[in-house]
Amino acid sequence: MSILAGYRVLDFGRYIAGPYCATLMADFGADVIRIEKVAGSEDRYMNPVADDDSGALFMQVNRNKRGMTLNPTKPLGREIVEKLVATADVVVANLPPAGLKAIGLDYESLKQIKADIILTTASAFGRGGPYSERVGFDGLGQAMSGGPYLSGMPEQPNRFALPVVDFGTAMMSAYGTVLALLHRERTGEGQMVEGALLRTALTFSNSYLIEQAVLATDRVGTGNRSQLTGPADIIRAKDGWLMIQVVGQPLFERWAKMIGQPEIIDDPRFRTDLDRGDNGELLSDMAREHARNLTVAEALEAYGAAKVPAGPLLSPQQALDDPHIRAVGYLQDTDYPGMASAAPLATTPVHMTAGGGSINSRPPTLGEHTDSILSELGYDEKTIAELRQARIV
Repeated sequence: MSILAGYRVLDFGRYIAGPYCATLMADFGADVIRIEKVAGSEDRYMNPVADDDSGALFMQVNRNKRGMTLNPTKPLGREIVEKLVATADVVVANLPPAGLKAIGLDYESLKQIKADIILTTASAFGRGGPYSERVGFDGLGQAMSGGPYLSGMPEQPNRFALPVVDFGTAMMSAYGTVLALLHRERTGEGQMVEGALLRTALTFSNSYLIEQAVLATDRVGTGNRSQLTGPADIIRAKDGWLMIQVVGQPLFERWAKMIGQPEIIDDPRFRTDLDRGDNGELLSDMAREHARNLTVAEALEAYGAAKVPAGPLLSPQQALDDPHIRAVGYLQDTDYPGMASAAPLATTPVHMTAGGGSINSRPPTLGEHTDSILSELGYDEKTIAELRQARIV
């Protein structure tokens, strides 16, 4: 039996942090209702890949959900929200505090409808500070954490292209929500669970912040090269690129012997990981020289034989074609109406030997389950038609 079967989640989220939090719960059996604007929420249409303009991001973060449209700003819409909340265990809404209050999804309003409700929110900056009402996306969290400053070069900081802060916030929010459900099982109490993009980003960058606070190292960016160990860099081979990461003395000794330079093991410049980070450009040069006349496959064979971590730098298509990624089932081909081919959805990012998550249904088309959900709430066909005519749903 799926671990979260029997729980209902209302997903008022948008983009990633809220919707993917709800998706993770849906993967484990929760009944998740994705609630969108009548014309479709903005995040549905990013990177369109289907005939109805539903996008790649929407495909990823909305599988296993039922979908309905609703305008909660109108009185009849608020009435439907209240009926939905009365049936729910969790409401997910990644909006700033004022936005939640404006549509009746703030915790105090929800408690009046269902005393033990759990509200899970995710905002850009969190509440309680001068930025609380500001809106923001993943890139802002990254930028304010120190990450892009350290990831690029002094003359050009680099934002990481993948929305890691959004997905990290979604995962932490799902974690908090499940803990809140466990707390409710023990105490009968609901609560509010708050994620924030900046909080997640600062968690990711915390070791650098600690070092700065204690030692005032004032690090600047070194691109792909690590400052804390070495060699750890993206290295060019004859026909492509590979990532190498040497961490710790045993790996460094194996690497030095592999490239035919065992004498550097006793070089004082490379005595510790931090020394190797401080002199990392020298080590990267040695790694480049070693790989210069090798294909990626040949270089990886050498690294593999020496048991030193290395992997190929893959394009998106190469990642899709990678035999390991396919063999272990990290991607699941999922059809969607009007899409030229199946979407390779990333499966639940944690494996469990019992009660694990799975993809059981494609993302919903716009408003696909509106009528059936309203019927469950007691609305008859005539009333549903009137609500649709009035653009409430």
